[in-house]
Amino acid sequence: MKHLQIDEILDNEHYERSRESFRADIVGLKRQRRVSVGDLITLVFENRSTIKFQIQEVMRAEKIVSHQRVQEELDTYNELLPGTDQLSATLFIEVTDQDRMRDTLDSLVGIDHGDALFLEIGNQRVAAEFEEGHSNEIRTSAVHFLTFTLTPDQANAITTATAPVKLLVDHSNYQASTELSAGVLASLAEDLNTY
Repeated sequence: MKHLQIDEILDNEHYERSRESFRADIVGLKRQRRVSVGDLITLVFENRSTIKFQIQEVMRAEKIVSHQRVQEELDTYNELLPGTDQLSATLFIEVTDQDRMRDTLDSLVGIDHGDALFLEIGNQRVAAEFEEGHSNEIRTSAVHFLTFTLTPDQANAITTATAPVKLLVDHSNYQASTELSAGVLASLAEDLNTY
């Protein structure tokens, strides 16, 4: 997926004027791209629009105005965009009971290892590749960034909807699976067809 360029990013003044409608569009888009896997784990598949929104919101919150700082944000967030035959997502461990937050996160240490989260396309499994630095041997973060790298045939199966697609979590303390809806698959097919 083509990286975002600095001329695509609005300065804070112009963003503020269009923020309400842009935010409403992104909320709708993320709803189409949000998949719960059991009651604790949710993935939101990222694309250029969702990443652009994140950049604009960071600039707004941190009052970033210099081109150098904007470029730094672009460089960071562009890394979250999927490449050719890839899907990228943000994984959220959603714990509503704050008293259980630490215990729940501790029980999911290792969720970001290559043998715990898969995209299953037909009868083929694609392991998630996690961004490093969000966990160690005793702690894990509530937010992780990940990528699924597909073969051309697997990407084609998604774009043509010729095989069922599931997200599977197979962790020693948490097992769940969810089949992706037709709406999610259609949205992901758009990403895979942008090359």
